[in-house]
Amino acid sequence: MARHEWTSGAWRWRLAALLGVGVAVLALVVTVIRTLPDDGADTAGTSRDGDRVHGTPATPPGPRGPEVGWGFTHTQYSADEGDDTATERVDRLVRDARGMPQDQALMGWGADNPEPVKGRYDFGAMDRRIDFIRASGGTPVVTLCCSPDWMKGGKPGVGATDWSQAALETAPRPEHYADFAALAATVAERYPDVRHFMVWNEFKGFWDDHKARWDYEGYTRLYNLVYRALKKVDKDIMVGGPYLAMDSLDPRAHDASRTVRGSWGAMDQRVLDAFTYWNRHKAGADFVVVDGSSYTNDDELLPDEFAATDKFTAVGAWVRRQTGELPLWWAEYYVEPADGNDERRGWSETRRVAVQAAGLIAMVKGGATSGFYWNPQDEKGTDCPGCLWTPTYGSDGGRKLPMFGLLSRFHREFPPGTRYRSVPVAADDVPNVRVLADDRTVLVVNTLDRTISAKVDGERFEMQAYGVKWLKRQR
Repeated sequence: MARHEWTSGAWRWRLAALLGVGVAVLALVVTVIRTLPDDGADTAGTSRDGDRVHGTPATPPGPRGPEVGWGFTHTQYSADEGDDTATERVDRLVRDARGMPQDQALMGWGADNPEPVKGRYDFGAMDRRIDFIRASGGTPVVTLCCSPDWMKGGKPGVGATDWSQAALETAPRPEHYADFAALAATVAERYPDVRHFMVWNEFKGFWDDHKARWDYEGYTRLYNLVYRALKKVDKDIMVGGPYLAMDSLDPRAHDASRTVRGSWGAMDQRVLDAFTYWNRHKAGADFVVVDGSSYTNDDELLPDEFAATDKFTAVGAWVRRQTGELPLWWAEYYVEPADGNDERRGWSETRRVAVQAAGLIAMVKGGATSGFYWNPQDEKGTDCPGCLWTPTYGSDGGRKLPMFGLLSRFHREFPPGTRYRSVPVAADDVPNVRVLADDRTVLVVNTLDRTISAKVDGERFEMQAYGVKWLKRQR
């Protein structure tokens, strides 16, 4: 199967051979004709029973409420494909992490076009991802993005999908909002063990060029239709939005917020306006979803990479105030600016893990209870900055990397419902460490590129440069 930047690749129907003549050719032509609807769109390999329950739905080991904990999003390449030995190795890793939540997009990022023609479904790739989540004991989550081409002005048909970034990130046209909601309901019926749905992704396709702002009215109409469709399938399904990218700016920028700001920069007021509209006009929500980076839209880490994570705390606190304390999810979070190729290779893995740990701490302090790390693995190679495990396309693959160690332990130590505690930190260490604690565990991060001797919670210990240390409390 071909792989594309934004998706696992459209499944393309190919005639294996046209070598026969006579009856064989006639049979083939008849077969092709029978796969075409009245408008001539190819439906080969699709079916009408998209809402039929797939496989054996599992009972996720995680919480059944709106808070799911700390996990990851399956992206372009993940452990559902590759060498059996490697994929099984990852399966064990995730299973041992006690039901880490795992998110999968509806279309793109490893999933094919789910409805190439209206009423005709192809959930093959999605089925495979859900099967992996079930087998690894994870709590499954689905991001309801993106939409089939025919919903946004493109061509219907198997093999007609435009997998370019611009096409994938186009929103459904208003006349197809109800069709997208119906597709969401089909997904909920097919995977009854998926109890958590995020609606759309970063307002993709909802920017209004004429008004120079987000089309929050359009997104909210789509959200409300999806919310009601999912609740009609099962009132206990949990739905969240708006999955806005909480962009921040240089505080001197024209669109900088005058109220939500700090040493890390200032929020883009246009984003806050979009969130406020959705929050006031939403049909309902079981949790609220945002994403974002600690750095500004100019890739500035203000005043440095660790202090910049304070943005997660400030934004989280603001969101919680607006929503009446709805459970808060970070669908994506980034602490390291990307280069021109959207790669993050400028930091050592030790530094990367330390700043990520500081980011997780900052999100918790802002009221977040759930979050999803974006970047499980690369397609190939041994150099995979920030990946969770080595590529699974070889028998030696699927081995745990440092970021998985951080994320999985954070999920185990600080699950939903954790009651966090303050612990004493020596005065001279306060500027140099980030700390998170509950009754059993203390997480300490050294923000300096040198060894320090720190005293936290009454215990003195050495920390290497950018060290991340877990302490068991003695009380």
